[in-house]
Amino acid sequence: MASHQHEPWLLENGNPKVLTREMRHGRTAHSKSSNSLRKKSDRTLVSKVPCATIRNILFNLQEVILGTKLSILIPAIPAAIVAEYCGFGRPWVFVLSLLGLTPLAERVSFITEQVAFYTGPTVGGLLNATCGNVTELIIAIFALSSNKIAVVKYSLLGSILSNLLLVLGTSLLCGGIANLRVEQKYDRRQGDVNSLMLLLALLCYLLPMLFKYSAASAALTVDPSLHLSRASSIVMLIAYVVYIIFQLWTHRQLFEAEDEDEDDSNGSDEQAVIGLWSGIAWLIGMTVFIALLSEYVVDTIEDASDSWGLSVSFLSIILLPIVGNAAEHAGAVIFAFKNKLDISLGVALGSATQIAMFVVPLCVIVAWTMGVKMDLNFNILETGSVALAIIVTSFTLQDGTSHYLKGLVLLLCYIVIGACFFVQRTPLNQADATNVIPKAAINAVLSA
Repeated sequence: MASHQHEPWLLENGNPKVLTREMRHGRTAHSKSSNSLRKKSDRTLVSKVPCATIRNILFNLQEVILGTKLSILIPAIPAAIVAEYCGFGRPWVFVLSLLGLTPLAERVSFITEQVAFYTGPTVGGLLNATCGNVTELIIAIFALSSNKIAVVKYSLLGSILSNLLLVLGTSLLCGGIANLRVEQKYDRRQGDVNSLMLLLALLCYLLPMLFKYSAASAALTVDPSLHLSRASSIVMLIAYVVYIIFQLWTHRQLFEAEDEDEDDSNGSDEQAVIGLWSGIAWLIGMTVFIALLSEYVVDTIEDASDSWGLSVSFLSIILLPIVGNAAEHAGAVIFAFKNKLDISLGVALGSATQIAMFVVPLCVIVAWTMGVKMDLNFNILETGSVALAIIVTSFTLQDGTSHYLKGLVLLLCYIVIGACFFVQRTPLNQADATNVIPKAAINAVLSA
């Protein structure tokens, strides 16, 4: 044991790894947001275990399983597995899987931050940027493998809408009410960058849809629209890589407005609570469970839709993003209460940008490799909703100040869009034909 006391990479046997001020640069708003839902573990009882190996295992279990305020939802993970194998009602499997994904998403954020203690700020930032929406990505891949393209499109667009309108709206509303006598300010430069990226994504979504209506026959544009979507996806992925370089290297000061305040309030450097290889093992294990529950969600969403009388579009656009990102969303609201809007904006806008510029085009490329013809044509209703959400959000954030009325307007926009998809009744196998306006109707309107 004595020979390991100065090896910082062996947390279990040596001095704890410390998060210095320089290493804080690798932290994103996502990790700061999730950190608000964590709770400190009491190691008094576990430290009395005489066997070092068993003690280290118990330390890891305590920190990973019980080190979150969402630990009450962790029993939903084995419950969903039991419900699947015992043949329980499919809607029950759907609900339990969604509930189980909520703490898993938060724990993945925690573990990536722990790994970042050992890999340094740059790799840590890349891990957070890549794993921030791993749940949505895994659900999308399983849906693509089942050729449920509509579920992929609905769930990803729903994530963008929920981040821009629900999360940001709730944060601005609650922050404005909690700080009525204080003028809430934030660095609008971060919002400008994210709005610019979202507008680029919107252009890539609009062109395949407009391309479809520009031809004499929609059938003639199927292959060209698919090729355009794949080319646009490659462009978006290149733009996202440049965005990551911009965020983590060249202009990282734009995304770190709260670091100085955090350092002063904490008063001391943070410490890692699990080791490097323990963190990697936990990350692999969490990904396996996320993949398993994601498969359950994809397989049971149609049964839940039929049982509850709700459309698949409503479940995918409204319910999936709300439950899947509940931990991250709650953290954004908590920081808004503390008048730290830069972190709240980083969570909402950063997640929306990551979905729009990384996850969506990546799904198109993955579908391409799988032989699935997924394009960026999200139909008129869905694309119009995203376009209005981006425009409203951009106008809301243009002056660098906030009050509760801005948040209320964003929330009301989300409610109206949610009501639209609630009353929509489109069979899943006909989703690609949704909102298609006949060519004759278009010509009639133009001639009038």
